[in-house]
Amino acid sequence: MGESKVVGVLGGMGPAATVEFFRRLVDATPATIDQSHLRVVIDSDPTVPDRTRALLHGGPTPVPALVRMARRLEMAGAQVLAMPCNTAHAFLDPIRQSVCVPVLDMIGETVDRLEERVVGLLATSGAIGSGIYHRAFEEHGIEPVVPSEKSQETVNRAIEAIKAARSLVEVGTAIASVVRELHARGAEAVVAGCTEISLLDGSRMPIRWVDALDVLVGATIREAYLDEEDS
Repeated sequence: MGESKVVGVLGGMGPAATVEFFRRLVDATPATIDQSHLRVVIDSDPTVPDRTRALLHGGPTPVPALVRMARRLEMAGAQVLAMPCNTAHAFLDPIRQSVCVPVLDMIGETVDRLEERVVGLLATSGAIGSGIYHRAFEEHGIEPVVPSEKSQETVNRAIEAIKAARSLVEVGTAIASVVRELHARGAEAVVAGCTEISLLDGSRMPIRWVDALDVLVGATIREAYLDEEDS
């Protein structure tokens, strides 16, 4: 492939998800030697204020920290930015306005790849409450199915457990039960709309698993190899 853009990653939300994004990016890049891989600049900043707390509970806004991170990456030479955190996309507009390089939209990219008309959503309470996925679903004529209040608590606990590096097997079993509930309520597929949830084995789920992290990896590679004149 030809010349590629430098990729900047707004990371640390959480650190394990950032590592997984980079691992998948390396695995998916069409390269056979070191020199053919993408140049990637990662700013993994776990001090970014909690996104769900900001969206639902009046906590400190993460916007200043996210803007600083995006600008640092741009100053470091990044030509396209990716942010492997679904909930942080509720603040995508101010990030985009703060830099002169493209910032990928993981939510839009993911919903663009859905073929089903009824889709379940596994995400943080903040992502669900902000409506970022619901608006994208509506634009595509997709009916969202979200977990019940009790099942959303299971999802929230699962995300916390993954951030705390607990057993993915146990967490996966809990999430599979939520997916079965969504399927029983009509969901034909489910979106893993939290990058911690992306760390689970989607092949073990009872319906099609659409992983937003995988989608972001693909979009990053596509954008990184676009000719400058096509950007």
